[in-house]
Amino acid sequence: MTNDLNDQDRLPLPTAAATGATDAAGPDRPELQKAIEEVVDLGFVGVQMRVHDERGTWVGSAGAAEPGKAAKPPTDGRFRIGSNTKTFVATVVLRLVAEGGIGLDDPVADHLPGFGLDRRITVRMLLQHTSGIFNFTGEYYEDGTYAPGITWAGREWVDRRFATYRPQELVELALSKPARFEPGAGWSYSNTNYVLAGLLIEKVTGRSLAGEMRRLILEPLGLSGTVVPGTETEVPEPHAHAYYRYEEDGREKTVDVTRQNPSWISSGGDMISTTQDLHTFISALVGGGLLPAPLLAEMCDPHPESGYGLGVFVQEAGPDGGTVITHNGGIAGHAGLMYCSPDGGRTLTASLNYVDDADMSLAEAFQKATRRLVEEVFGGARTEPAR
Repeated sequence: MTNDLNDQDRLPLPTAAATGATDAAGPDRPELQKAIEEVVDLGFVGVQMRVHDERGTWVGSAGAAEPGKAAKPPTDGRFRIGSNTKTFVATVVLRLVAEGGIGLDDPVADHLPGFGLDRRITVRMLLQHTSGIFNFTGEYYEDGTYAPGITWAGREWVDRRFATYRPQELVELALSKPARFEPGAGWSYSNTNYVLAGLLIEKVTGRSLAGEMRRLILEPLGLSGTVVPGTETEVPEPHAHAYYRYEEDGREKTVDVTRQNPSWISSGGDMISTTQDLHTFISALVGGGLLPAPLLAEMCDPHPESGYGLGVFVQEAGPDGGTVITHNGGIAGHAGLMYCSPDGGRTLTASLNYVDDADMSLAEAFQKATRRLVEEVFGGARTEPAR
């Protein structure tokens, strides 16, 4: 299996100097430092966080970049952002809508005829997870049953983590399974939707997803720490390390999986970034710097069942905290957090590095961590509802 993008279309991996020196910590915010230390206490190896608000910019880290070592995660460190990738991909699609190259309610099959897609599935449905298409990483059903997809956990994934998958393969695997529901009849989070969105971008423009990401987002915003890796296995320095734990012959084994080929998740979650770049991106997006106002309003119009718009969640920040625009993501020992007030003026971006496993044993801790950080940063915020 090989990647079919041209080498010149693949974004280069930046060096450590590409994004400048490490930030100073900014104003003294002991409550923020305490919050990230509490996150580490939940079982994570390390955390780095950046907050921009009316008091200025604060950056900090806690825990360790590697278990058992003293060095903290670098506050300018790179990390795999997982499903935060979806917000970038959705933004590119919406930019193409603004340019007139595609319509939100176009049948996807008109642009990608080779898959035999149901003609009722629209571009909007891909971005909002209402297509009903099977999730190629597996489906959990309401009755507790699980339908497996591609291998992305356990020893088998660890052994195959450098294998290359073409996005077409991931889509074909998903389409070989029964749809979860009729197009538009429900909501279900599916990575397949965003692999199709990536292929759609390439088909409509005749250029690679990486090239369009560079043209429409990365270069205009100066996001020099953000990478669309394709099949590249490295996370550029500096970075904290990611780990995966599995059982072999009755014994636990922990492996450093920082290096992996992310083509197994493709445009559903393969990107690499920094907390600075995520701040720059989400504040520009929500603040109106990337999309015309009508399309931004469509993006932030949440589905009633899930609170999901087009590539973002619209959520309450807490009992008194108003609304936040957000997307988080996790991928094999790295996670990225991205939150923004509806006016773009207050952001929280963070990364976690941890020991992952097939049981998702830190899933509950992850939810507690995000709630703790959001309440600390946005809990007292007077934000207007998203429009």
